[in-house]
Amino acid sequence: MKKDDALPRRGKPLPIAEIADSMNIPQDRLIPYGRCMAKVDSRLLNELKDNGSRLILVTAMSPTPEGVGKTTLTIGLTQSLKLLGKRAFACIRQPSLGPFFGAKGGATGSGRSQALPAEEITMQLTGDDYATVTAHNLISSALDNHIYHGNPLGIDPEKILWRRVSPLNDRALRKVRLGPGTGFERDEEFHISAASEVMSALCLSLDIKDLKRRIGRMALAFDRNGGVITPEDLKVQGAVAALLKNALNPNLAQTVEGAPVFVHGGPFGNISLGCNSLMATRTAMKLADYVVTEAGFSTELGAEKFFNIKCRVGGLKPSATVIVATLGALRLHGGAVDFKKSDIGASINGLENLKRHIDNVRKFSLPCMVAINRFDGDGDAETGEVIRRIKDYGVEAFAVNVRDEGGGGGLEAAVAVIDLCELENNFKYIYDTSLPIEDKVALIAREMYGATGVVFTEEAQRDIRDMERLGFSALPVCMAKTPKSLSDNPALTGAPKGFKVTVNKVRVASGAGFVVVHCGNVLLMPGLPVHPHAEGIDVDRDGNITGI
Repeated sequence: MKKDDALPRRGKPLPIAEIADSMNIPQDRLIPYGRCMAKVDSRLLNELKDNGSRLILVTAMSPTPEGVGKTTLTIGLTQSLKLLGKRAFACIRQPSLGPFFGAKGGATGSGRSQALPAEEITMQLTGDDYATVTAHNLISSALDNHIYHGNPLGIDPEKILWRRVSPLNDRALRKVRLGPGTGFERDEEFHISAASEVMSALCLSLDIKDLKRRIGRMALAFDRNGGVITPEDLKVQGAVAALLKNALNPNLAQTVEGAPVFVHGGPFGNISLGCNSLMATRTAMKLADYVVTEAGFSTELGAEKFFNIKCRVGGLKPSATVIVATLGALRLHGGAVDFKKSDIGASINGLENLKRHIDNVRKFSLPCMVAINRFDGDGDAETGEVIRRIKDYGVEAFAVNVRDEGGGGGLEAAVAVIDLCELENNFKYIYDTSLPIEDKVALIAREMYGATGVVFTEEAQRDIRDMERLGFSALPVCMAKTPKSLSDNPALTGAPKGFKVTVNKVRVASGAGFVVVHCGNVLLMPGLPVHPHAEGIDVDRDGNITGI
C-alpha cells in the first residue's frame, strides 16, 4: 500500500445535500454542519418504511498493533457495491481523540477508501463526543453535589460506581483525590469517554424518549441500605438527555467515491460495545439495499457484542459477515519475528488463529467470507497459498486492495458478498439472557475464546451477587479484555489452548442494558506514548490540518 499523500483523492467532497438527495433523505430532515457534513434528524427513522435491506458485518481475525484495516475495508466494500449499481450505505464509529492523539491515528479509513472530510471527522465531527463527556460529568457533578448538601438519599461515599470521563488519554487521571478543603473528600478515577455508559446508551437508543429512559435508570452508587441510586433519583435525567439531544442524530458524511456513510457513536471494542449507533444502522437499512458496518477488533470482541447485544436490542438480523485478515496478522499469530516481512511458513501457521474466528462466526449460524487486505510487499505466492488453504475451511477468500484502488479493488469480494446475502441463514445468539451471569461468561469464554474455564475473583463474585440481588442478572454481558489475544493474556498469540480466563470484577451498565465483565488487566484510561501522534499535527493559515 502507498502512503495516503501519494494517493490523489477524487477531489473535494460533494455538497452533503447531494449525498442526501442520492439516498432520498428529505431536505427538511437534514441538519447541515458546514458544506460537507450534516446530521440527519433522528425522527426520520420512524418515518421510513422497511425495505428488506441486507446487513453486512465487517469483523476481523486477531490484529497486529497496526490493526488490519476493518474501516478501510468497510468503506471500500461499500464503494465496490456502489460500482456494481447497488444502493449501499456504510456505517462506522466516530474516531476517538484519545487514541488519535496517542498512537493509533485517525479511524476514517485510508487512501481511496475513507470517509470525508477526514480531518474534520477525526478532530471534531459535530461535537457528539463533547456532548457525551459533558452529559456524563453532569451526572458526576450532581452526585457529589447531592452528598455535599446533606446527602438526603443516603448515598454511601464508599460505594460510588460512577466515574468521571475525559476524551483524551491522560494517565495522570487514573487516580485523583476529589474535594480537598470542602469537608467531603474521596478517591476518584477517570475513564476514557469511549468507555462511558452514556456513550453506549446513546448508541443503543432509538429515540429521545428511549435515551431519557436509559439515562434515568443508570446505576450510579449504592445507598447505605444497599439500594441503587440513579440519575432519576437525582432528578437530572432530563438535563442529561437535553445535552444529548443533537448527539442522537446520526452524522452523514461521504466516502472518497461519493458513497454515503454514517459516522456515529464511538464506544471502544475492547472495553465497551464496539459498534456504531443503532440509530444510524437502522436508518441506513431503511435508505439502502446494502448496509456495511463494522465492529471493534476481532470476532470474539466486537462481533460477539454486535450479535449478542446490538442485534438483540435492535432486532437486527445480519445477512453476511466479512472477516478481514492480513498477511501481517497471519505472520504475527504464526510466530514471525517481524510480521512485516514475507514469511509463508508463519502465514500458514497463523491460519489457526483465523480459523478460530471463522468458527466463531459460524456459531451464530451466519455465512461468512474472508477478505485479505493487501499491503506493499505481500507477494502473490504467499497470498495465493493462504487463499487456497482458507478455501479448504469451506469459505471463500479474496485478496482486496481497496485502499490503493478504491471500490475497484474489491469488486470480486463485493460480488461474493451479494451472493452470501442471498443464502438462507438461521442467525442466532449464542446464549440466552436468562442464564446466570457466570454461565453466560463461561459460555462466551469457551465458545469464542477457546478457554477451558473461568476463574472469578472474590471481588467479581461479590459483584455478581449484587447483580443478582438487584435484578440485573438477566442482562446480556459485555466482555472487556485485551484485543491482542483470543485469551485474556496479550502474550498468548495465535490460537492458544488450555488456558482459563480470569474475571476481576463485574459492573452493571443498567442504562445501556448490559453487565460489563472485566477479564485480565483492563485499562480504562490509556496513557500517551513517548512521542504521541499529536506532535505531528498542525494547522496552516488557511485552516488546513496536516498530520492526520
